[in-house]
Amino acid sequence: MIRPLVAAGPDTGPKAETLGRLLNAGLPVPPGIVIPFGLYGEDLGTAGGAGAALAAALVEVGDGPYAVRSSASGEDTAGASGAGQYASYLAVPQWELARRIVDCWASLSSPRAVAYRRGADAQMAVIVQQHVDADVAGVLFTGDPTVVEASWGLGESVVSGLVTPDAFTIARSGITRRLGTKQTRRDRTRTTQVPPESRDRFCLTDTQLRTLHDLARAVVGLLGTPQDIEFAFANNHLWLLQSRPITTPLNAERPGRPEAAAILRGTPGGPEAGAILRGTPGSPGVATGPARCVRGPDDFSRVRAGDILVCRFTDPAWTPLFGVIGGIVTETGGRLSHAAIVAREHRIPAVLGVPDALAVLADDTITTIDGSAGTIS
Repeated sequence: MIRPLVAAGPDTGPKAETLGRLLNAGLPVPPGIVIPFGLYGEDLGTAGGAGAALAAALVEVGDGPYAVRSSASGEDTAGASGAGQYASYLAVPQWELARRIVDCWASLSSPRAVAYRRGADAQMAVIVQQHVDADVAGVLFTGDPTVVEASWGLGESVVSGLVTPDAFTIARSGITRRLGTKQTRRDRTRTTQVPPESRDRFCLTDTQLRTLHDLARAVVGLLGTPQDIEFAFANNHLWLLQSRPITTPLNAERPGRPEAAAILRGTPGGPEAGAILRGTPGSPGVATGPARCVRGPDDFSRVRAGDILVCRFTDPAWTPLFGVIGGIVTETGGRLSHAAIVAREHRIPAVLGVPDALAVLADDTITTIDGSAGTIS
């Protein structure tokens, strides 16, 4: 039976069950419903049966638009995040809702999801919530310090690594900040350029960061383990969109020049002898191998075991490559993006947010990346 998110249970997957607990505790989770495992494949587009049940359940959620999100049986657990492996849809109008739920179900058997869970069986529930039109959104890892990455617009830009976000750490000694590039923003179905004046200022205020820190403490107090939290501010109201266990903790960044990802030495067309590039440390470890510049899925067949993947950013379709490559370098993204999380789960080094990496690193050049220091040589 379709039921309110507050009534989520073991048959709705860990993501929905956790959101239900947080909502019941009075935390600011958008209202929603959940379609449990047992309704997988039901016809939701008709006036009777499951379709009527969906329409009735939505009365308490509102008219939309909606966020449609997966809640698979092995997703958002301490052993596997499933970060980005299943389909999610934002700003879904009511007339399109049934189709997007079916698309979410179908993503359970997509090649990338099957590859991520190494062929293991899983079940799929679907969450439908009120869509939040975020002014600022991002990801937070709880701990000491608390680590936050955020950018303008919807959180898709941060979690997918489409931008290099602003980064903040909140510790007992105070707040530290690193300005990102934030060149684009996503709002509903639209991507636009961020004005230069907004690129050059931080997207979160100290007050908002303190509010986030208080929320993080409340979530950990309730759930009992360190959490990977997705959040959004809309009209300065904080929304809690997701919370899952941290599968692979962040290593502290080594001292150096964390204030900006940059090319320190080297020229376009290929690195000089001893050239070094610097970016954001995304996943620890050191790997050496031939650079492989990949600009999209058409280049996937060129990737060989042990290659250092060089790309603008990765989306979930790239997940099968993580079982082959020796390391990854991206031009955009932060430590809390899907690419970084999946790299840490695969225990391969990653350096993120390296401007012009595709221009500077040439195919087949033997390259060493240090994912703890954030350097490439």
